[in-house]
Amino acid sequence: LQFSRKFYIAQWFRDTTMETEKAIKTQKDEDSSEGTHHAKDVETTGQIMHRAESRKKFLRSIIKTAPSQFSTLKMNSDTVDYEDACLIVRYLASMRPFAQSFDIYLTQ
Repeated sequence: LQFSRKFYIAQWFRDTTMETEKAIKTQKDEDSSEGTHHAKDVETTGQIMHRAESRKKFLRSIIKTAPSQFSTLKMNSDTVDYEDACLIVRYLASMRPFAQSFDIYLTQ
């Protein structure tokens, strides 16, 4: 759970950076192609950067805090109950070539 949480926060951080770069590039392309633009429709580079920095600051604050529900979980990695074992077996069986092409075999 902790790895998944950190992974998605890192993905959001990366997405924020990429969105900022795209917005700035789009703004520069529009400025060079149009010559003049409407001030209300287009955000300034400063506004884009400020919004991106506030998002990144928020994500940094989230990743530093340890959620309380994760600390109360017990880790029993050495045991798998029956339902989990069935789910694992079904997943592994679905990944076999015969299971993936079962419809073709059935129609033949």
